[in-house]
Amino acid sequence: MLQRLRSSLCRVLARGSAFGPPGLATRNSSPGLVGFAVRHVSPLRHAFPRSRSFVMACLSRATAALARQDCSNGCPAPFAGERGPEVAETFRAKDLIVTPATELKEKPDPDSLVFGTVFTDHMLTVEWSSASGWEKPHIKPFENLSIHPAASALHYGVELFEGLKAFRGVDNKIRLFRPNLNMKRMYRSAVRTTLPVFDEEELLECILQLIQIDQEWVPYSTSASLYIRPTFIGTEPSLGIKKPSKAQLFVILSPVGSYFSGGTFNPVSLWANPKYVRAWEGGTGDCKMGGNYGASLLAQCEAAENGCQQVLWLYGKDDQITEVGTMNLFLYWINEDGEEELATPPLDGIILPGVTRQSIIELARQWGEFKVCERYLTMNDLTTALAGNRVKEMFGSGTAGIVCPISGVLYKGQMLHIPTMENGPKLASRILEKLTDIQYGREESDWTIVLP
Repeated sequence: MLQRLRSSLCRVLARGSAFGPPGLATRNSSPGLVGFAVRHVSPLRHAFPRSRSFVMACLSRATAALARQDCSNGCPAPFAGERGPEVAETFRAKDLIVTPATELKEKPDPDSLVFGTVFTDHMLTVEWSSASGWEKPHIKPFENLSIHPAASALHYGVELFEGLKAFRGVDNKIRLFRPNLNMKRMYRSAVRTTLPVFDEEELLECILQLIQIDQEWVPYSTSASLYIRPTFIGTEPSLGIKKPSKAQLFVILSPVGSYFSGGTFNPVSLWANPKYVRAWEGGTGDCKMGGNYGASLLAQCEAAENGCQQVLWLYGKDDQITEVGTMNLFLYWINEDGEEELATPPLDGIILPGVTRQSIIELARQWGEFKVCERYLTMNDLTTALAGNRVKEMFGSGTAGIVCPISGVLYKGQMLHIPTMENGPKLASRILEKLTDIQYGREESDWTIVLP
């Protein structure tokens, strides 16, 4: 009888039931959030709402766990009976525990900052487990993490991160630039990584309180800022490849200087070689995961060996243009139809949905002075346009550099000259000025959140 029940349970878990699938994918209710939020529902609750307790009573806990493992490829549905009576579905900022640092570090000179090498006095941590859900968030002195050597983040890359900034404005007020978009993207990455989801607004509120405590670390400079790095790792202490039962979310802060050497608007050259691919259809190119970046380092080294500063990532047999290094790409040109156009590759699952990218598109459309298009671009499109003198500017966009002009592309052994700097660059400079005016409070905008 036990074997028959075990087989029946396995079949139910494998196919769900007529009343609903094991995991219901529903559109997330957060405004503007693209993608799906996965609400985990026990298949037994759907298939046998009244007899679930009978089934579980007939199966030993070990047998039930084995059946689930056999039929779910490492992604067992959460059984309430194994998780305890109360499971915290998200953490809350009102429950924040604050342990102040007793020794404060000396603040660095904003003019001598090297990106990501200096960190503030405090950090935010939140633990999660499948048994009890989210624990209370904790702001505490900056310290090393203690992690099990078998943690899934170390072996299988079960992790993700975000990157945003806090700016000290000309009015001495501290602003964050569109942080809600970073929270939404982090949520989407968590779903893709099988890490637990959370309330985006609660995380943002915890981050704001962390910055409030370390506010003196926000540089008193309009050429520097405080970089915010939320990170989420699977801490499952097992070498099994499966959805983690334990995870840790943490946020660290780092004062950073200008992305450009000496604060100048220097152009970069790109190395375009199709032998390396950053992302592919059905992959994780639209999520901010460490694996996307670690795997790019060899190509970046080859770009440097060939005298270029960044990689121009290509995709497909037609050498589609996708991204620049860690930035989105824009081409300002006269298109095939003779129209003045600002073009950028579409969000098709290969491109990271950058916050700066979205802001540039929205700004350009508000100006209404030229066509703004999310479209596919190939190297043939670029070389043909260069031959016809139809290229005005090319630039990358991202949190680190905001706007980065491009002066050349090394492709198939030939350096293609991009006349970005000869044309001003009028558009790239205008966009950079507009965005920095908003970020540093020279212009009021609903794109910023001001710390009280």
